[in-house]
Amino acid sequence: MPRKQSVTNSTLEKLGLKPYKEKKGEEYMNDAQYEHFRNILAAWKKQLMEEVDRTVHHMQDEAANFPDPVDRAAQEEEFSLELRTRDRERKLLKKIIQSLNKIDDDEYGYCESCGIEIGIRRLEARPTAELCIDCKTLAEIKEKQYGS
Repeated sequence: MPRKQSVTNSTLEKLGLKPYKEKKGEEYMNDAQYEHFRNILAAWKKQLMEEVDRTVHHMQDEAANFPDPVDRAAQEEEFSLELRTRDRERKLLKKIIQSLNKIDDDEYGYCESCGIEIGIRRLEARPTAELCIDCKTLAEIKEKQYGS
């Protein structure tokens, strides 16, 4: 169990946020929890957008027409890796926006497959989670078996 806590803490630490402190008898996904996750998702989105800006500026500043083919190939490979990373982040941004929309619609925090609570700590570790741990595990097993 300590492993999960450190994963949660490292995710939040990267965003400069603290874990949510649940109060005894507190209703799941109340206004305070929605606000907590809205803040996490907004901070994550901001961080990703800053990375996009940095990449654009880096590529503009570093773009050079190297006469040496090895230098040119190294630069193209570096740019290719950056663009691949940004493409993954673009997909993540879509999920972040979907999660923010779910918060606005009071649908955030519940498994899309079975409808049960995903859980505060799981959502802090992966704020865009759409499945509870059981349904996610089952989906991964099916994916391995059927390769889909």
